[in-house]
This record gives sequence, structure tokens and C-alpha cells, in this order.
Amino acid sequence: MDPMILAIALFAVMYVLLLIFSEHRWIIALAAAGVFMIVRLLPPLDALKAINWNVLMMLAGTMATVELFIQSRMPARMAEGLLQKVPNIQWAAVALSVFSGVISAFVDNVATVLMVAPVGLAVAKQLKTNPIPLIISIAVSSNLQGAATLVGDTTSILLAGYMNMSFNDFFWFHGRPGIALAVEIGAFLTLPVLLWLFRKEKEKVTSEVKTVVTDYVPTVLMAGTVVLLIVASQFKNKPELTNGIICCALALIGILYETLRNSSGEVVKSVFKSIDYKTLLLLAGLFMVIEGITQAGVIDAIAALFVKLGGGSPLLMYVLIVGVSVLLSAFIDNIPYVATMLPVVSGIASLLHVEPYLFAFGLLIGATLGGNITPVGASANIAGIGILQKEGYKVATKDFLRIGIPFTLIAAFSGALVIWLLWS
Repeated sequence: MDPMILAIALFAVMYVLLLIFSEHRWIIALAAAGVFMIVRLLPPLDALKAINWNVLMMLAGTMATVELFIQSRMPARMAEGLLQKVPNIQWAAVALSVFSGVISAFVDNVATVLMVAPVGLAVAKQLKTNPIPLIISIAVSSNLQGAATLVGDTTSILLAGYMNMSFNDFFWFHGRPGIALAVEIGAFLTLPVLLWLFRKEKEKVTSEVKTVVTDYVPTVLMAGTVVLLIVASQFKNKPELTNGIICCALALIGILYETLRNSSGEVVKSVFKSIDYKTLLLLAGLFMVIEGITQAGVIDAIAALFVKLGGGSPLLMYVLIVGVSVLLSAFIDNIPYVATMLPVVSGIASLLHVEPYLFAFGLLIGATLGGNITPVGASANIAGIGILQKEGYKVATKDFLRIGIPFTLIAAFSGALVIWLLWS
């Protein structure tokens, strides 16, 4: 059998299984990588080299530090203080959504929802109002700004690893504003949507600061992670694993400190339990599979197909990439999609003789924001709905679409437009 046809068939089977058996995605990806090696589409040594260890170390370290940050109760304390500044529930919804977005620029989206949603529930209960739209707004806002920084989302880390981008590059890149500007403009333009959705919620908000924070070290470590990533970005010839070492080192410092502080090993257990090993293994498997289909010539073939569909027009191609990304990410996990498409859009850019960053940034805008269209389009949405269900609330699809669709259309269109104007 032709190696390209075999590679496409194996990849298609893997992707279908990823969609059907979402709980076992890591097993499926690793098994697919194993099959690629068994049928000699991918040499084992090349498979190991294909794994981006820097990305995996960054994710693992950040997950551990976020867990310590949550345990310190600092996020809840920050949210309570924020609510003291707003006059009514309409502005409380805006404030919590903005707060969620800002946090998610530096913390995993699911962790952000887990931090902020309980505060939203407390506000809704206190005012005896429906918490469903409030929690949904928090969830979609956390998805929105995850693409603004290198550490904000797994897809951002994938982009940075593939394009060799530093933390600063998300803000200023090759003499032009980076992707952060487009994301923030999109976020700003969704504020009128929130104000309109909560236009009838004029009840006064009364909030007390009840959360007591006695441990500020995790907060310092969170800030330290961001600062050190910024500093490291200034050195262009730094070791490949620099960012991963920074994230893991600060996480280990935090674990050691909390263990000594509490004279107990329970902190170690809770932190290591919080790390999403399945996502790490999923990414490792995907890195290997993508290398396999690349060596088989599949990536080049897909790029050529896209160019044919786009008619050689960079604008039409850009619209196609963003539109397809928004549509697909509404129904499938954007992590394997982005991991697969990054080499594709890079190949397309090469064929059209344009900078790869235009299509890569458009891909990230579409794939990250597209998950806000449906309740299952992003892990943060699933987490938010799960919190509501635990509280006994039934979330209808229409409840989510009422918020998710306008959020996505406004943020994705404006963000994609900014990227095109800056990078075309």
C-alpha cells in the first residue's frame, strides 16, 4: 500500500476514535503512534525526537503551580474584592467575566473556571437569581483570552513550540503587535454583549471579603513563572528546554515549601494528582503521529489541497483557515486539531510565499474561540456546566448558544480582522 494512503487511513481512524472515546484519547494517540512505528512509517528514534519535551514540561509545571495557587484561596479572595467595586449584578457579571478572562491569560482555562465559578454561584444565590448565564459567561470568557499569552492555553503552548516563539513574542513579534492584541480587542468587543444579556439584572450587589489568605507563596510563584518566562524570552540562544525547566523548577519549589510548611506529604499527593497526565500523554502521542504523517507526505498534500481550494488567494485562504477552525472547534477538541494543523498552515504559507505567522495566528484565533459555540466545544465549558449540574441546575443547549454564539462571532471576526490587517 502507498505510504501516504496508509498514513492517512491510520490518522483518520485515530481521529474518529478520539471523537468517540474521549475518555481514552491518550491511549488512542499512543497506540496510533505505536502502529506508525510498527508499519515502519515512523522510525522509533524519529518518534522520540518528535516529542516536544519543552511543551510537556511547561504544561506539567504550570498545572502543579496552579493547584498550589488554588489551594492558597487567593483567586477567591481576589474575586470577592472585585465584587465590592460593582453596583449591580449586571456589572458583577461583566466583572467576573473580565476577571475570568484576565486569570485565564496566565492559568489553564479549566482551572480558571474552577476558581471563579464558585464565586459566581455565591453571588447568584445571595441575589436569588439564575446562575446559569453567569457561569456560562465565566466559562466562555476564560476560553476567550487563553490565546493571549504563551501560558494561557495548551494551544498557545503548541503554537509557541512549533513557531519557536517566546513569551514576549505574543505581545510584540518581528516589529509588529503579536496575537495578544487581536485577542484583547476581541475580548473588549464582547463586553457590550454581556451588558445586553444581563440588561434586566439591576439588583444591587453586596459582597463581603470572607476569604482569608494566609499563604502568599503560590501567588509569588505564579507571578514568578510569568516574569521568568519574560526574562528568558530575551535570550535567543537559550537551551531548548529553558521554559519547561522554569515552570517545573518553580512548581517543585512550591511543593517543597508547602511540604515543609505543613510538615506533611499530603501537598505532594494533591499536586501530583492534579496534573493532567492524560493530556500530557495525548500530546506526546500526537507529536509522534504528526511526525509520521509528515514523513509520509500527508501534510504537504493537505497544504496543496487547501491552496487549490483557496485559488491561490492569501485572503481567501486565510478566511478558509479561520472559518474551518471555528466550525470544527465547536465540535472537536482543539488540542489535536491545532497540533495537526500547525504544520499544514505552515506548508500552505510556504506554497503561497507568505509569512507563516498570518495563517498560524488565524488558526489559533479560530480554533480557540470556536469552542465557545457549543457546550462541548471546550473543556472549560464542560467544567462550568458540570458545576451547575452538581448544584441541581439543568443547562439547556439554547441557554449556552444564546451566549456562546454572539461571543464567538464577535470575538473571532474582530480578532481575525486585526491579525489580517497586521500580518497580511
